[in-house]
Amino acid sequence: MIARVHLDLLLSEDGRRTAAELTRRLKVSPASVSMSVNYLVQHGFVRRERDPRRRRDVYVVDNEAWYHSIVTSTRQTLEAARVSMAAAETVGLDGPVGQRLARGGAFLERVSLDMMESADRWRALLT
Repeated sequence: MIARVHLDLLLSEDGRRTAAELTRRLKVSPASVSMSVNYLVQHGFVRRERDPRRRRDVYVVDNEAWYHSIVTSTRQTLEAARVSMAAAETVGLDGPVGQRLARGGAFLERVSLDMMESADRWRALLT
């Protein structure tokens, strides 16, 4: 359902729809739309705006949603890398567990930093 809501917003001319419009277009319950847009807002794929004329929330596709998604995911992976390297130090780098944790952490750190750099480099394509 989340993917259907996201796709419907992406396919709209102005990238905007109300919950009622999404419910009607997708032929689903308001609760399904609510759950889906809450997920999309929480993860930065859409933003919620208030339409003062109609006193309704309007859900808007964020043109930089893919960038924000990559940055969020990469930050989480970078944190996992740092935890892995700290755990390696704790158990000791002289044994196989510490070495495995250190190698995995180093790999994740380098890939994450490359991903952040690449996302920054290509961000202009989204605007």
